[in-house]
Amino acid sequence: MESVRAVLIDIDGVLTVSWRPLPGAVDALRKIRESGFGVLLVTNTTSRTRASIAGTLTEAGFPVSAEDILTAPAATAAYLAEHCPGARCALLNSGDIAEDLEGVGVVEEDDAETVPDVVLVGGAGPEFGYAALDRAFGHLQRGARLVAMHRNLYWRTTEGLRLDSGAFLAGLERAARVEAEITGKPARAFFDSALARLHVGADEAVMVGDDVESDVLAAQRAGLTGVLVRTGKFQEETLRAADGTPDHVIDSFAALPALLRGSAQQ
Repeated sequence: MESVRAVLIDIDGVLTVSWRPLPGAVDALRKIRESGFGVLLVTNTTSRTRASIAGTLTEAGFPVSAEDILTAPAATAAYLAEHCPGARCALLNSGDIAEDLEGVGVVEEDDAETVPDVVLVGGAGPEFGYAALDRAFGHLQRGARLVAMHRNLYWRTTEGLRLDSGAFLAGLERAARVEAEITGKPARAFFDSALARLHVGADEAVMVGDDVESDVLAAQRAGLTGVLVRTGKFQEETLRAADGTPDHVIDSFAALPALLRGSAQQ
């Protein structure tokens, strides 16, 4: 860990669950910042904007601002600007993320005249009913591209695991015989964007997450050091079935300062 200069941190399941701080997380993040590490919170959360997330975390005691956060919607806006400039997008998402989708042309649901160029899938919620999914399927059959902010199958709340959009995305891909373009984690471009914002190389950064595949192994494939926490959506059986082995596994984010000092064991 001697070469590490920056830490990328997932939020949900690592720092918080249902936006409530996990034990020791606030103090651990403060210690990491005081030690001089660059910090960027990288999240596939699609229900809130960066400003909203920062406000909630600040109220909970975390030393962060909106500039310290990279969301999947913000990364998606940059991706669409580069790869689909001017595209008309049919958005399937739960929550208001318009602020982080700056420059993205979203087609209103009741607009029957405009044919979308892109079906844009965010996070799941009540909006993911049959009518909405069938409408998206129709757009895909007519040639629209499928772009998704992530492939997360589920996330953890205080009430347990909840189904996420990755489960629906798999159905759309199979039914329409298309493959989604992923813009958030685990996409390599997402990690590259995060590293660029911190002005560090992959070998100088650590990624901390509760999703062994999308957070940790994806980061390791991008050249970062991966740290898996046993909180949030972590499950032992998922770790055993994973496609690789995390560089480090720790009980919680509270143990990260010690690991960064080199005194914690894998």
